[in-house]
Amino acid sequence: MISRIAILGTGLLGTSVGLALRASGFQGEIKGWNRTLDEAHRAMRMGALTSVEEDPAEAAKASEVVVLCVPIYATLDFMAQLAGTLTPEQVVTDVGSTKRLIAESAARLYNTPTRPAFLPGHPMAGKERGGASQADADLFRGAVWLFTDDPAARRSAKGAELVLEWRQWVRALGARVLDLNPIRHDELVAWVSHLPQLVATALSALLEEEVGTAPELKDVGGRALREMTRLGASPYSMWRDIAHTNTEPIERALHALEQRLAHLRENLRTPALRGEFDQANRFRRD
Repeated sequence: MISRIAILGTGLLGTSVGLALRASGFQGEIKGWNRTLDEAHRAMRMGALTSVEEDPAEAAKASEVVVLCVPIYATLDFMAQLAGTLTPEQVVTDVGSTKRLIAESAARLYNTPTRPAFLPGHPMAGKERGGASQADADLFRGAVWLFTDDPAARRSAKGAELVLEWRQWVRALGARVLDLNPIRHDELVAWVSHLPQLVATALSALLEEEVGTAPELKDVGGRALREMTRLGASPYSMWRDIAHTNTEPIERALHALEQRLAHLRENLRTPALRGEFDQANRFRRD
């Protein structure tokens, strides 16, 4: 039974994991580490952690489950560091937004009877702003938590047991579990997560350039503007690694959108415009 968890990275997702575990009845230790220790101490004051650790490796070694809640390249670095120091009776999981490189690293470094287990994960939950102060115990309630586990993984008996138990805890947080192939995962999230973010970023940047100084903007800009630009508040630090590790699927999605926008521009006065609205309405209904 899991009684010791380490959360490496106590921003929005990491702190929310700790808060959600507590709200779901987890009674064990939750150790936390963050590159900026003030954030980890803030997470502890909020009740997400039982202790703050200055050394992430020591926090990991003292825990049965290690949850990596850091950007993707940092996740890959931690995976390499921890693979040689943890035991087959421990499991590492993550919350990264792209999964191909992480799944490949897991296959290379983890998931044998003599190595620790690794369970690649991705909760489809978040906010446009990060940080422990934005954390919410209900962040994962009703959300989908994706796993891109390798069905051929040959873990130790204890590692396999911990993987199953962590999946149960994810359900206890209120999330719905869905398993995907990592390549399919990255293709899908490029369309449903990464493209909307980049559209909002581009639109917000364009509006800042074109009408950002207009004194009437606050009066004229209504709900549509707020909804379409909400994600424009997302920080580059959160999205750089996503763009770098899922470049080709994102490029394909952006190229398709560019073509669609050109089609709209060319058909503003033709019946084809109605067809676009009809198709958009069907997507929303479904």
